[in-house]
Amino acid sequence: MSFASMDDRNAIEQQMPWADRDVPATLYGLLSRTAGQHPDRPAVSYQIFSGPDDKAETLTWAELRAKVAQTANLFRSLGIGEKDVVAYVLPNCNETTLTLLGGAVAGIVNPINPLLEPEQIASILRETKAKVVVTLKPFPKTDVAQKVAEAVRHAPGVKTVVEVDLNRYLTPPKSWIVPMIRPKAPKVTADVINFNKAIKKQNTELDFADSEGDRIAAYFHTGGTTGMPKVAQHKYSGMIYNGWLGDTLLFTEEDNIICPLPLFHVFACHVILMAAVSSGAHVVFPTPQGYRGEGVFDNFWKLCERWKISFIITVPTAVSALMQRPVDADISSVKTSFSGSAPMPMELFRRFQEAAGVTIVEGYGLTEATCLVSVNPAEGVQKVGSVGIPFPYTDVRIIKHNGNGPEECGPDEVGEICVLSPGVFSGHTYTEEDKNVDLFYQGTHLRTGDLGRIDGDGYLWITGRAKDLIIRGGHNIDPAEIEEALLGHDAVAFAGAIGQPDAHSGELPCAFVELVEGKSVTEDELLEYCRVHVHERAAHPKHMTILPELPKTAVGKVFKPDLRKMAITRVYNGALEKGDVAARVVSVIDDKKRGLVAQVDLKGASEADVGTILGDYTRPWEPV
Repeated sequence: MSFASMDDRNAIEQQMPWADRDVPATLYGLLSRTAGQHPDRPAVSYQIFSGPDDKAETLTWAELRAKVAQTANLFRSLGIGEKDVVAYVLPNCNETTLTLLGGAVAGIVNPINPLLEPEQIASILRETKAKVVVTLKPFPKTDVAQKVAEAVRHAPGVKTVVEVDLNRYLTPPKSWIVPMIRPKAPKVTADVINFNKAIKKQNTELDFADSEGDRIAAYFHTGGTTGMPKVAQHKYSGMIYNGWLGDTLLFTEEDNIICPLPLFHVFACHVILMAAVSSGAHVVFPTPQGYRGEGVFDNFWKLCERWKISFIITVPTAVSALMQRPVDADISSVKTSFSGSAPMPMELFRRFQEAAGVTIVEGYGLTEATCLVSVNPAEGVQKVGSVGIPFPYTDVRIIKHNGNGPEECGPDEVGEICVLSPGVFSGHTYTEEDKNVDLFYQGTHLRTGDLGRIDGDGYLWITGRAKDLIIRGGHNIDPAEIEEALLGHDAVAFAGAIGQPDAHSGELPCAFVELVEGKSVTEDELLEYCRVHVHERAAHPKHMTILPELPKTAVGKVFKPDLRKMAITRVYNGALEKGDVAARVVSVIDDKKRGLVAQVDLKGASEADVGTILGDYTRPWEPV
């Protein structure tokens, strides 16, 4: 279907209601339909190393369907019913795809970020009441197995751990060496079985009746950029809606998509994999760590040539890294780069277009909405800096809150973005019911926590996070203005602006940057640059920090909680030193109820003396 304008989008909606669309009701039904239509076409490919000639494993659609059935049968044999949870803590590999799909067919699948700490993993396992966990067998240069063993020790509901051995992807002599240097297996308080050995014993057709219709099929935890992760519930209908969008508007079975994003995140799982399951497109997952994998950026264009890639899936931080490398391969097959996870700064957009000559299409989605919300139409007007027009069957409203209660904003008026779509589980977005209180406008539209506006042409613009606003003496400052200004400096690769504690104003803007490799600039020079290029005087950063690398989430978002911890530590210790008090902040923890809390080593000072100084700041502290 054509999708080049708001008129096209509306025409698609007017054809029929979403409920009348001819789509399967279940994930296994969708997978079976595609495998029947394109049995011998490639479905997913994976290579453990990033070289353009390195070993790769490809599964056809028929093979994928058969292995998903085997995986689902295995989970059912381990006691997983439709309301039971299979969690996985895995890097990218073909077994991760099988676990995602097979887990959602057998019960409820719960992807977990392998970069989380054991206590966070354990918290999610307890919250979701997971019975089975799929993870790595101990392997060199990764501590995933060790972290999961510790997490399972604190999640007594887990009865079985299913191990994936990455050694099968290696070739000699590396495959011979791994068994000799493999880390010692940690003690696990559950039964342990081998994934591939176990599924080989299962039938390639389902041993049980597929679900009769829509149900909760996945739990996804939030990215945690604003604190402890929450767990969102996803239904088949939302997952299939995301797949239908990709199939209808973006991909065909002829497309090859490179997706170096992690398979615990909705962008890779729903936007890309579900779109492939619906359309028959081929998805390539390079290396366990995706964009973080060794050599991926250096080999990226050669990988595009190898797999004849037509769609690149990326995020702004990855685009920034790619633009620093020459295009050293034939990428004539590439049609579009689809970017999400965060708004693309205009300067970064311009640099990449010049460096690669590839059209970037920006989209917007979020975990709580089963992902997709809007996109710049690939065939129509692309407004750089916007996230395009809402998808068919997605209703976006911009809401402002004032003394008269919530009301809808007019064109170009900034407010909170609220969304209703087949991917929104109204009233029940999170597993913790108390988290759903006040989460919906008019009881239906998900309050995203993102600030934005809709222009006169219907395009959606994100202006920041409601929780990321820097509030200086009651004055709201959008950190995006500071970040976009800094990214206009040719030495700046990444930037993150936050509010640092201030005894007088509550918060003052400060910024952290990571430099382009080989470039140099001083912190004072960047502060002066901001005084010229940040137009609002109140938004001028009061402090600048250059870091070797900014902390980032697995999908490339700047991880602002870590920046806030650094700022709290610096400001509080500076105040204690100025007050001639020996105590020092030694860490900042993220307390689920109190937010960020400074941990203070008194070093002989009295709590009263520390309180006299730190009591002027809004962020709490406690002695350790």
